[in-house]
Amino acid sequence: MSIPFTLNGKPTVYEGSAMDRLSDILRRDFQCPGVKSGCNEGECGACSVILDGVLVNACMVAAGRAYGTEIVTIEGFRETAQFAVLDQAFGETGAVQCGFCTPGMILAAACILQKNPDPTETEIRDGLSGNMCRCTGYNAIVNAVALAAKEGRGLW
Repeated sequence: MSIPFTLNGKPTVYEGSAMDRLSDILRRDFQCPGVKSGCNEGECGACSVILDGVLVNACMVAAGRAYGTEIVTIEGFRETAQFAVLDQAFGETGAVQCGFCTPGMILAAACILQKNPDPTETEIRDGLSGNMCRCTGYNAIVNAVALAAKEGRGLW
């Protein structure tokens, strides 16, 4: 089956089963290693991507669902000014340790700030709630999102 979609701003087509997991095809066929396989059950957020402006766990999305959509992975997002602000904030607040969860956390943070450029701590915590971090702890990540909101005014 041919499944056309836009990946990180570029039109592309997946040739395969509509039932394949989006996380698998993004890693295997489209060289997006930032889409990680963590739990494969939609619990950890390591496979997070932005699909038509909404953060989703790609391990829970069938490839057929990608038909006609726009998908942004961390590989595409890292080319944006928003990424630079988030990357800086995560570094300054010590919000990165092993890095396994970082791509999903960054994309979740971007979605939070797109929705509300000046979120409260509760809104940040709610927006990150689908992403797990086993090393850093959430306070540093919440602080990073708050700092990015402050430093990136006008970008979101």
